[in-house]
Amino acid sequence: MIVSEPTRCAFVAVLGAPNAGKSTLVNAFVGTKVSIVSPKVQTTRTRVRGVAMSGNAQIVFIDTPGIFRTAKRRLERAMVAAAWGGAADADRLMLTIDASRGIDDDTRVIIDTLKSASSTGVILVLNKIDLVERSKLLALTESLFNEGIFERVFMISAKSGDGIADLLACLVESAPEGPWMFPEDEVSDVPQRLLAAELTREKVFLNLHEELPYSITVETERWDERPDGSVRIDQTIYVMRDSQRMIVLGKGGSKIRSIGASARKELESLLERRIHLFLHVTVREQWAEDPSRYNAWGLDYNV
Repeated sequence: MIVSEPTRCAFVAVLGAPNAGKSTLVNAFVGTKVSIVSPKVQTTRTRVRGVAMSGNAQIVFIDTPGIFRTAKRRLERAMVAAAWGGAADADRLMLTIDASRGIDDDTRVIIDTLKSASSTGVILVLNKIDLVERSKLLALTESLFNEGIFERVFMISAKSGDGIADLLACLVESAPEGPWMFPEDEVSDVPQRLLAAELTREKVFLNLHEELPYSITVETERWDERPDGSVRIDQTIYVMRDSQRMIVLGKGGSKIRSIGASARKELESLLERRIHLFLHVTVREQWAEDPSRYNAWGLDYNV
């Protein structure tokens, strides 16, 4: 008689300051994109769950918005609250730090908050180690361990994948016995309509660089399955001022065409089907004060 090993499951919250590489790390664990990535801070706006399978274990990673100390606007406060909410829901906490930045002001706030909550057994992940000299990396590690909350440290590069396998093995080993929370072939709890909108928002950031502030959002307004297996997707890019609308459109519509082309290409790769993507740009001055937007993202409007 063959007795199979019991299943294991753990929820792991990935915390960190903005642009520490949390989303890149979660995507690397899962093996596909479930959270958008850009060089700009505060790209991730809500909690995203990415599911990784390893043997009899299922590790559910909670990618959280970057935590920063100067959250003043409603959206910023809601994002930080969502990050700490993700931590409260997790079995394990994993603090990701950009090793090239070290202990900046935002990271200091996170560490102090974890201390005040009497958090112990936190896994420390030093990311982007390829950008740091070894002597500085060892000094940073020692300084962080002296904080007294970290159980283990892993030095990785989420971008190249170095160190990812060892980190996942550690999480699998410590995962408690229990049923899987997601089907084996499911990689995320993000609805396709929302993921499609987020991918387009990522392309807006990447195509416009520093030209546009973060005061934009993207909504999938229409999703039509066609008889030939393709999908028509209509999305609206909302901006707060007409001048921003002109930036997104570009001269003669050049920018919006570039954004659409790159978003369509990635959507087709991700969904493995032909995509007909139609983008529209609309001014909505107070979209960041609209409670329905927060509901769609799973954010608390009243924080």
